[in-house]
Amino acid sequence: MLAALHTWLVWIEIALAIFTFASLLFVTAPYGRHARAGWGPTVSAKLGWVLMECPAVLLWAAVFFTGPHARSAGSIALMLVWMSHYVHRTFLYPLTLKPGARPTPLVIVLLAVLFNTLNALVNAGQVAHVRPYDATWLTDARFVLGVLVFAAGYFINKQSDAILLSLRKPGETGYKIPRGGLYRWVSCPNYLGELLEWVGWTIATWSFAGLAFALYTAANLVPRALDNHRWYQSQFADYPKERRAVIPFLL
Repeated sequence: MLAALHTWLVWIEIALAIFTFASLLFVTAPYGRHARAGWGPTVSAKLGWVLMECPAVLLWAAVFFTGPHARSAGSIALMLVWMSHYVHRTFLYPLTLKPGARPTPLVIVLLAVLFNTLNALVNAGQVAHVRPYDATWLTDARFVLGVLVFAAGYFINKQSDAILLSLRKPGETGYKIPRGGLYRWVSCPNYLGELLEWVGWTIATWSFAGLAFALYTAANLVPRALDNHRWYQSQFADYPKERRAVIPFLL
């Protein structure tokens, strides 16, 4: 991948993050608990998840393995870090969704596919085409710290998802107040975990490409967390007042 083209794609992702953040402050994305009519055709939640996330696995792998640095030890390690999140998110997480999960508007799926396509080009391009991450990178403090931050976020994300999925017993519908883990302090610790993952990725790759993705993740998830937090407060009179939306004690 040409370095100049890659730089342009990174800047496009940053611009998209700014646009996304500004848009989501005024419009709540219509999926999950915020699903509502008027957004066109829908697909099942499970199929929607798989379609949305596929480029982050399949296209990412295609870009990575055609890169000149795909056999570098550091690049392979970074590929495994990336895939640890996205293989689960694309193919395993959808299997855990309850049969009654609300369908997802097709327009949301298509927008996510477009973003994940761009993001695959940016981040797979970074670790396999733009910069050689050789074996010495595995002992670099930036890689070690980044992986530790990513791992902490991964744990928080998966623990929080598990708590949410355990709230409904077979045959139950509706919503409950989640408790346990970091739900003690925030309404959306799953989003906090994902934010930490991609901050860790940014540190581990020490790249502008990683930063662009971390910024986009924040632009997408912080407004969503605020919407979810307000929704919980409106639905449950006994909702814990000490909770914040996504960052303990702050936001």
